[in-house]
Amino acid sequence: MIVAEPKSFGELVEMVGDHRRLLVASCSGCTAVGGVGGVRQARELACALRIHFRIRGVELATEVAGVTRQCDPEFVAELDGAVDRNEAVLSLGCGVGVQFLADRFNRVPVFPGLNTRFAGGLTAAGIWEEKCRLCGDCILHLTGGICPLTRCAKGILNGPCGGSQDGLCEVGDGMPCAWQLIYERLSSLGRVGLLEQIRRPRNWADSGGGPRRLGNGGAGE
Repeated sequence: MIVAEPKSFGELVEMVGDHRRLLVASCSGCTAVGGVGGVRQARELACALRIHFRIRGVELATEVAGVTRQCDPEFVAELDGAVDRNEAVLSLGCGVGVQFLADRFNRVPVFPGLNTRFAGGLTAAGIWEEKCRLCGDCILHLTGGICPLTRCAKGILNGPCGGSQDGLCEVGDGMPCAWQLIYERLSSLGRVGLLEQIRRPRNWADSGGGPRRLGNGGAGE
């Protein structure tokens, strides 16, 4: 899932600026699961903004409206009426959601309320860890389901580098060596011979050069 974190309150206040009618748009997708973009967070943020401006003698009218997913045009359309009633939109969706809102509602400014960090998963209560770099050239079948691009500090495709000790990366902070993990996983599967295959450098053309598209047939466009 997509993992995001709240922007600083000061940055949000600066974004709102002179706008006096603000729609805070929540998303029930990834950011809600991550505890930063749901309806409750949107209501709390709207309340905090109103209080902040009222203390300074300014009345800010806020409205909270949520959709199932801000990255889906069908759901985004549900915000038409709410956007019409406001001067600006503060999105609690990921960066994709913000852009979808901005494309549809280009008559008003759309502000990002979150910083989108990475695609990851829940590894402990309240802890989200990056697992996928979204590179478009998956090699997990060759590395025991452990992504070296994401989990190796150096992004090495033909590891290990020789800079680890006791299974820990030389970068520090107790980071496990991704290639040690890969070796152990492949050994347990009886597939350690895969490590003898030399992998070519990443073809970054799959993950750059403008927005990527994926059709229903599953082939990249």
